[in-house]
Amino acid sequence: DFLHKQRDDLVESEKDVVKTIEEINNTAQAQFSETFEKIRGHFVRIFRTLFNPGDEADLKIEENADPLEAKIEIIAKPKGKRPSSLTQLSGGERTLTATALLFAIYLIKPAPFCILDEVDAPLDDANVQKFNKIIKKFSENSQFIIITHNKSTMTAVDVLYGVYMQEMGVSGLTPVDFRNFKEESVFEEMSAN
Repeated sequence: DFLHKQRDDLVESEKDVVKTIEEINNTAQAQFSETFEKIRGHFVRIFRTLFNPGDEADLKIEENADPLEAKIEIIAKPKGKRPSSLTQLSGGERTLTATALLFAIYLIKPAPFCILDEVDAPLDDANVQKFNKIIKKFSENSQFIIITHNKSTMTAVDVLYGVYMQEMGVSGLTPVDFRNFKEESVFEEMSAN
């Protein structure tokens, strides 16, 4: 009797665990599907901002599969191109597509700050301007730390920190706050008049 009671207890516990796992999976699938649709909408909108309003972009999830384990296809077709995969896009187009996806995910739960390291490196001058424009827009709600060698990006920022080597093995830091510079310039012009 004792062993039967113990066995029955184990069987009931197993049923409870299986039921809990099913509930967790159902909740996770529902939340993933809802979040995926939001990201998808943001991605299409941001992609068209970075490229052209009529360009085709989409995120598709593998059909008839568990959404938590399904493959996700990224579709990006700038005007005049019909690539069958992302590898057929130029380096700059791939970078802007990845940037659109990054910011689409970022919009779900924005962080107070974001670090981007050499994201603008593969971009040409026209695309760097698009990149800088979207960074300006997103920096209304978040602070961006951008590591770059691109002169256009450096001129678009509010504060620039130059890193240099004073002597072998010793780095120095030079900050330039363009916000104060612009305010002082306006003040000097007003004083002159």
